[in-house]
Amino acid sequence: MIKSRSKRILITNDDGYNAVGLKLLEAIALSLSDDVWIVAPEAEQSGKGHALTLSEPLRFRQVDEKYFAVKGTPTDCVMMALHRIMPDDQKPTLLLSGVNRGCNLAEDMTYSGTISAAMEGTICGIPSVAFSQEIARHYPHDLFQTARDHGLSMLRKLLQVPWEDGVLMNVNFPLDSEHVRGIKVTSQGFRDDAELFITEREDVRGDDYYWLGFRRQYGSPKPGTDLAALQEGYISVTPLHLNLTHEKSLAAMRDSINKDF
Repeated sequence: MIKSRSKRILITNDDGYNAVGLKLLEAIALSLSDDVWIVAPEAEQSGKGHALTLSEPLRFRQVDEKYFAVKGTPTDCVMMALHRIMPDDQKPTLLLSGVNRGCNLAEDMTYSGTISAAMEGTICGIPSVAFSQEIARHYPHDLFQTARDHGLSMLRKLLQVPWEDGVLMNVNFPLDSEHVRGIKVTSQGFRDDAELFITEREDVRGDDYYWLGFRRQYGSPKPGTDLAALQEGYISVTPLHLNLTHEKSLAAMRDSINKDF
């Protein structure tokens, strides 16, 4: 369980090593520790989920002191940080991922590189938090203002609460910083609107190609979910667990499926 403030913090993301949200998260981390490391993707890796790079070599370069860019996925970054880049004498006591440009709510969690990096940290026994910020096109103010205003205090609150092993925290900030109503601990929601769209285009050789995209609609979310919290102007905190077993189905299937041969 996590009970005390961290001494060595590892930061990563899926938006790339020079992303605005990463710099913000670095500033938050430096308020808690002077031993902050950044190991983040060389290029944007949004939607890569928990992917590993296995069919080609991984490369990294040093950007600055304790600051590295990896040509790979967010999960690659965590693995390289822990097993190659950072000193072996003391692994991080906290991993922070984000602040992602865009929310990671509901089924987003299955695609999110931001959350997957926090999952990998949790697998390695490191308390991990994923941070994401709601955005909107043509928003006239700082897109990350809510995270700037509440990120540090939110993290301090989380560090004061014991976590069980195998648990990571998923934090989402609403867009409008001036009208944040508070914080809600939530469960994972599910959207009731179709959000995937595929656009077909033609290249200069006359061959078809496609763009995948998502329309991030809230729909009519159930109360108590992450979707409902963001829609109502609250910061959402969702505890996630690595164990994907559905215990109710497990119990129900034992009698009908179990059999010795």
